[in-house]
Amino acid sequence: MTTSILLLLAGVLLAWFGGTLFVDGSVGLARWARCPVAVIGVTVAAFGTSSPELMVAIHAAGDGVPQISLGDVLGSNVVNIALILALVLALTGMKAEDHGVRRDWGWALAVPFIMTAVLWDGWFSRVDAIVLLGVFVLWLLLVIRRARRHRARNVEEIIEAGRASLTKTVFLTLAGLGLLILAAQCVVHGGQGVALALGWSPFVVGAVVVAVATGTPELATTIIAHVRGHHDVGLGNILGSNVFNAFFIASLAALIHPFQVKLPELVPSLVFGIVTTLLILPGRGGALGRWRGFVLLALYALYVSMTLKAGGAAH
Repeated sequence: MTTSILLLLAGVLLAWFGGTLFVDGSVGLARWARCPVAVIGVTVAAFGTSSPELMVAIHAAGDGVPQISLGDVLGSNVVNIALILALVLALTGMKAEDHGVRRDWGWALAVPFIMTAVLWDGWFSRVDAIVLLGVFVLWLLLVIRRARRHRARNVEEIIEAGRASLTKTVFLTLAGLGLLILAAQCVVHGGQGVALALGWSPFVVGAVVVAVATGTPELATTIIAHVRGHHDVGLGNILGSNVFNAFFIASLAALIHPFQVKLPELVPSLVFGIVTTLLILPGRGGALGRWRGFVLLALYALYVSMTLKAGGAAH
C-alpha cells in the first residue's frame, strides 16, 4: 500500500511539470500552424493527455480484462468534467472565447447517448467498435476542416509564434507529453494497487480509481492552461478527451477483446456523463460561472457513491 501511495505522489509531480511543457508546446504549435488554439486543445492536447487511457485499454484488453478499460473510459469522461474542470470552475470560473467550443460541446454530449445505443444489448463487439471508430473519423475530419477554414480566413495574419523555432515548439510538446505518460503510468499502477487491495470489481476499479489516475494529465494541463490564460486549450482538452476516450480508445479495447458488459454498472457513468456535460454549456459570452464548479463537485461525489453501489463494490 505504501508503494502505491508513493507512486501516486510521484505521478502528480511529474504531471505538473509535464503539463507545463505540454501547454506551452501546444499553444506554440497552434500559432505556428495558424490554427485556433481551441482546435489544438481538442486534438493534439486531448490526444496527448488521453494517452494513459490508451495504454490502459491496450494492457487491459491484452490481459483479458477489458472491463477495466471501459470503466476507465466512461469514468474518465465524468472525472474530466465533474472533478477536473469542476475544480478550475469552482476556484475562478472560466470563459470560452472560441465559437467552435459549442460544436465540441455538442459532440461531447453525444458521447453517452451513442455509447448507450451501442452497449444496450449487453455486448461490446467488434462490429460496435468499428461503428464507433467510424464516428470518431467523422468527428476528426470535421475538426480538420474547421482548422483549414480558419487558416484560409487568416492567411495574412502575422503569427508571433511563427517566428519562434519550430524545433523548440515540437521539443516542448514531446517532452511534456513524455512526462505526462510517465506520470500516468505511476498513477495508474499506484491507483490499481490501492483499489485491487479493496476487492472491487474490474469495472468499478476502472471507473472510480483508474479514471482519476489517468485523469492526472488532464488535470495538470487544464489548470496550467487556465493559469496561463489559455482557457480554450483547457476546455478543448476536456471535450476532446471525452470524444477520443469513448470513440477511439474504448473501440480499440473491444477490437482486441470483445466482451460482455453489465448494464447496471454502466448506468451511473452514462447518466452522469449526460448531466455533467449539460452543466458546462457555455452561457452568453462563453461564461462558465463558479457555481457550476460547486454543483459538479457535488455530482461527482454522488456519482462515486452510485457507481460503488451499482458495482457491488466491497467497502
